[in-house]
Amino acid sequence: MVGGWIGWLRQRFAAEHAPGTPLIVQGRRRAPRRRVVFITAGFVAVYAAMSGRLVYLGMQNPPESGGPAVRPTASRPDILDRNGALLATDIKMSSLFAEPRRIVDADEVIEKLSTVLADLDVEDTYAKLKSGKGFVWLRRQLTPRQQGDIMALGLPGIGFRTEKRRFYPGGPVTSYIVGLTNLDNRGISGLEKYIDDQGLADLQQLGMATAASLTPVKLSVDLRVQHIVRDEALQAMTRFRALAAGAVVINAKTGEVVAMASVPDFDPNDPFDAQSPDKLNRMSAGLYEMGSTIKSFTTAMALDSGKVDLNSTFDASQPLRIGRQIIRDFRGKGRVLTLPEVFLYSSNIGSAREADVVGIEGHREFLKRLGLLDRTRTQLPEVAQPTEPRVWKKVHSITAAFGHGFSTTPLQTAVGVVALMNGGRLMPPTFLPRSLQEALAVSEQVVKDRTSRDMRYIYKLNGEKGSGRSAAVPGYRVGGKTGTAEKVVNGRYSKDRNFNAFVAALPMDDPQFVILTIVDEPKRENSDRAATAGFSAGPMAANIIRRAAPMLGVMPEFTVEAKAEDILVE
Repeated sequence: MVGGWIGWLRQRFAAEHAPGTPLIVQGRRRAPRRRVVFITAGFVAVYAAMSGRLVYLGMQNPPESGGPAVRPTASRPDILDRNGALLATDIKMSSLFAEPRRIVDADEVIEKLSTVLADLDVEDTYAKLKSGKGFVWLRRQLTPRQQGDIMALGLPGIGFRTEKRRFYPGGPVTSYIVGLTNLDNRGISGLEKYIDDQGLADLQQLGMATAASLTPVKLSVDLRVQHIVRDEALQAMTRFRALAAGAVVINAKTGEVVAMASVPDFDPNDPFDAQSPDKLNRMSAGLYEMGSTIKSFTTAMALDSGKVDLNSTFDASQPLRIGRQIIRDFRGKGRVLTLPEVFLYSSNIGSAREADVVGIEGHREFLKRLGLLDRTRTQLPEVAQPTEPRVWKKVHSITAAFGHGFSTTPLQTAVGVVALMNGGRLMPPTFLPRSLQEALAVSEQVVKDRTSRDMRYIYKLNGEKGSGRSAAVPGYRVGGKTGTAEKVVNGRYSKDRNFNAFVAALPMDDPQFVILTIVDEPKRENSDRAATAGFSAGPMAANIIRRAAPMLGVMPEFTVEAKAEDILVE
């Protein structure tokens, strides 16, 4: 058409400028000729713009299945363990949508979809199909088989869109650490949420989070050790018919969490029960009276005060009365005990007298200094706030000395013990790689180096002669402390329900790792009586050490082992 207009104009121009044409005629026709040129130029510009737009649209990818433009789910970075093993990644999934305006018979669509999606909510789907909207989701993240079966139905107004879904190759092994995403691929728990909070969510909002632009996130977790820790927790929970079990392994030099598991857990690939009341990360989000493991801090507090030393003695010959409270020992010796013996025999009376040396305010200040009364600073969002008496009185200080009257998390307890073992430096636990230099930069000195050396001696001594023997592993110079705490039921301590813990360090001449295990309400084998930590949490720690220590780079030595006294040699 444009070519015809141009040809006609050429003929008119030639005729008007032919030889012999009168000037008067040319003058009369000059103005109409200009109007024709302007009109033609306008037509040419319009058609050129239309042609260019058609070419541009022809080069674009058409919307899938003819569906409307819907923002696709955003990409996320892969998550790796410290050795590069894949913990989380994006995979492509198909989601089912409908265009209600194109639906002719909603009942027929629902009837046919129900043959593939047996759990389809009929009422909700009917309301969506009759809504008259341009677009509604019917089912997110279908399996390939479901997609193929629905495509075979040939339903008009029904289509698919490709989305991204998070996939966790390890399943439940790292569920509480890595966390979860929602249907829109946004982090809602664990490290997935932490990554979003560090700026990924903003990038996603701006459309800048593309798969090619995202660098994988490497964790401090070792998947091999993580598998062992979870496996031992499951075995302990089954063997002792417990409510729950868990453990954490921390690098004593850097504060890196190498492994942390809590069972029962959930499968992040099918998290239908992730919100169940029993699905709680008890290591960081569970609050417990940690029992005699707290005596580690009571003894360290007394030593660090400078008012006592390893040769100091405490009278544990008689029960201790504080108001209406009577403090007794479990299998007490009924005599004066040295400070190491107070720890070795786990004397409640001796621990109470250690706390009395420091005083009420000094006691609370020390626990706070060790991080036991404040929320742990780490990347994991699911961290509980410890509880303590509103006003500390002497009875509170006395009971806190042996692990009652205040609640903290197992993770915090392990972090505090790390400071007692590594020379006195408290560092926030991290789930991301951290060098020794970085650890020193973020840590603070909370006890004297001498106090740390004395505590290593006491831990080693307890591993040789005390309750720490339950976690002994030949060749691995293990020291530790048991903790058997009666749980509060209806406002009173129950003799039938225990929360057991064991904290271990190895090798004791220069601790590289701290391991803390827990078993909630364990029962003795072939009995309904409550089991103690020496029978449950201690052996669990031993099994973890036996299986995981070589992977952690701690090799056994079967030469003559160093005794506890050797640790005191400067």
